[in-house]
Amino acid sequence: MSISRPAHFYFYSQSKYGGRVLKTALKPQWLLALLAALALATGFVALSGWQFGSSESEPLVKADKTEVAVPLTEHHQVGTELLGTVADQIVTFSGEFVAGSDELIAPRLHDGAKGVWVVTEFTVDGAPQDAAIAVVRGWQPDASAPAPAPEGELEITGRLLPSEGPELGHDVRNPVLETLASSQLSNLWDATLYEGFVTAHEMKTADGAAVEQPGLTRVFVGPQPQEAQVNWLNVFYGIEWVVFAGFALFLWYRMVRDDYQRGMEEIAERAAQAHQNDPRDDDGEARS
Repeated sequence: MSISRPAHFYFYSQSKYGGRVLKTALKPQWLLALLAALALATGFVALSGWQFGSSESEPLVKADKTEVAVPLTEHHQVGTELLGTVADQIVTFSGEFVAGSDELIAPRLHDGAKGVWVVTEFTVDGAPQDAAIAVVRGWQPDASAPAPAPEGELEITGRLLPSEGPELGHDVRNPVLETLASSQLSNLWDATLYEGFVTAHEMKTADGAAVEQPGLTRVFVGPQPQEAQVNWLNVFYGIEWVVFAGFALFLWYRMVRDDYQRGMEEIAERAAQAHQNDPRDDDGEARS
């Protein structure tokens, strides 16, 4: 059964709504609940800021560092993993090519054309265990026998790059490898190798003369992109945490409003009961 309310009750409720809700919100339990909601919202906003901050990833090493040539033997150690903070560096080293150690890696693109890389073992002066490193001497358009590696003491400047994964199930009758993996080349050459390989950008003799290699095109590898990369999943998570913060405050407001409405319902019921129990009728005359 619905409860009838006097017309002045609704006017009173509307005119006093804001003040009564505020009075309800100032109850001790709701003040404590507000502090908890604010603490939660602050935590959610902090998590949101962390997610937004993590959404942009800077390159591991800046180009202004990687483009300054450093000695290979000081920059990278034999037997250690080539980490992202070490790779992509321009390095210099001296030594000699090992005759007859050429390997072909294909397919490799150069200016949009398919071809092969010619990779040769290079013994590094001053390296422990007489270690060598795989050097990409150049690119050629087919898998024919490349020009012999230059002889004598040489100085090479190039980019140090991480090794690729080894080729599984390689047919030894195939003279071409699909990947440039230092572990696989170490077995083929029966030599101790640096992890990774170098693309030779410049090759000089001991007296400083440039070395030319007929039939081979130099492979120049530029630095990694320096633009910040945006992780949109982190951006979505950051927005999600902001929504959670707003929901925590909205939930507190809804609980306060529900408490206020329950109080107003109780007042309305008491007023209705008092009106029904009043012995006078609506005109102020006593009922018979």
